[in-house]
Amino acid sequence: MTNHQITVTLPELLYLRLERTAQATRQPLADVLLRAVEVGSPPGWEDAPSEFQTDLAALDRLDDDALWSIARSRQTEQDLVRYTVLLEKNAAGALTLAERAELKTLRTEADRFMLRKAQAAAILRWRGHLLPPSGQF
Repeated sequence: MTNHQITVTLPELLYLRLERTAQATRQPLADVLLRAVEVGSPPGWEDAPSEFQTDLAALDRLDDDALWSIARSRQTEQDLVRYTVLLEKNAAGALTLAERAELKTLRTEADRFMLRKAQAAAILRWRGHLLPPSGQF
């Protein structure tokens, strides 16, 4: 990974707070500042499974309306019913090879769907939007 050096002018009070934190934690000021930037930066997608990273990374470029649309989206009733039927058949040990493949596909798509919703909501929150309480999306 390439590092870049920049110069930033900080307000006195912020600089003093960061400097005190560096002294109290016995860390270089640069490390404390880097941590502050990392914590305050947009939500990352690098920890998601590799098969989903491209989709999640693309969300960074979307405008707020598109992110709200993703955050508020719901899976189709048909997909949910089919997924439930396949899960029940799987628990009973009655899946065919084709159904096993279908269940795997539906599970992957459900994971992708939920990760996209969560990432869209996290980006919106980072951008300063108030989100409804959990479960009300």
